Amino acid sequence: MANLKDLRNRIASVTSTQKITKAMKMVSASKLKRAQDAAEAARPYAERMENVLSSIASSMKGQTGGPALLAGTGSDQKQLVIVATSERGLCGGFNTNIVKAAKAKIKALIEDGKEVTIITIGKKGASVLKREYEDKMVQHFDMSHVKNLAFDDASPIASRLIEMYEAGDYDVCTLFFAKFINVLTQEVTPLQLIPASISDEGGADLGNACYEYEPDENEILEDLLPRNVGVQLFRALLENAASEQGSRMTAMDNATRNAGEMIDDLRTTYNRSRQAVITNELIEIISGAEAL
Repeated sequence: MANLKDLRNRIASVTSTQKITKAMKMVSASKLKRAQDAAEAARPYAERMENVLSSIASSMKGQTGGPALLAGTGSDQKQLVIVATSERGLCGGFNTNIVKAAKAKIKALIEDGKEVTIITIGKKGASVLKREYEDKMVQHFDMSHVKNLAFDDASPIASRLIEMYEAGDYDVCTLFFAKFINVLTQEVTPLQLIPASISDEGGADLGNACYEYEPDENEILEDLLPRNVGVQLFRALLENAASEQGSRMTAMDNATRNAGEMIDDLRTTYNRSRQAVITNELIEIISGAEAL
């Protein structure tokens, strides 16, 4: 049977842990609202940007010489995979799920004979991928200094991606992040950033209207496509931020509940042990009195 002092120490230790997890849950809950509002506010703009690009691209069908960010290089041999995770842990399966999906994609591309390079955003994903794919990792973006994510935080990453694309470092760029659904559900999503993933439906329904563009479609796309990379990347990072807080809130809630159950079990064991010690002492006193 466990020593009473050891049981008291364990109860105190688990109680202290429970206080920490409860505090972390409350902090995540307060951050989640702001992060969720930011992610939801970014969705309409990003979706409208996609619709505009789809509409313009559909009007250019059959034409040649479109912008490279839309038309691509004509090859998919060089693949760039961007893995966006968090800077901190203790957020359940958030980072694990993103890295798992990215590793599956990387493995499939390598088996298919593609040249793969990796960029990481957030140190949790970088530390895991480094063990297996260190030779394929070309750059890491540290976001630990960012408190409230802004477009200026995503813009340098987008500029670097476009710079690498224009230099011929890759043909296709795919971003892995977690889309926020609700507090309990975050959906790992692969998003093709470059070349732009354009819907075949041609964007919004224009009601058979015919549009003339001034300046022409190519000039508009030359301006919008680099901006679209930044917008879609920023949206993905906002979704990631909300998903991280939702996952951490859920994980800390589960940890707090589990700590409470463990404390109850330890207290039950402690009371039984204490009762056994008292009973033994009483038996010894009674036995001693009878012997006299």
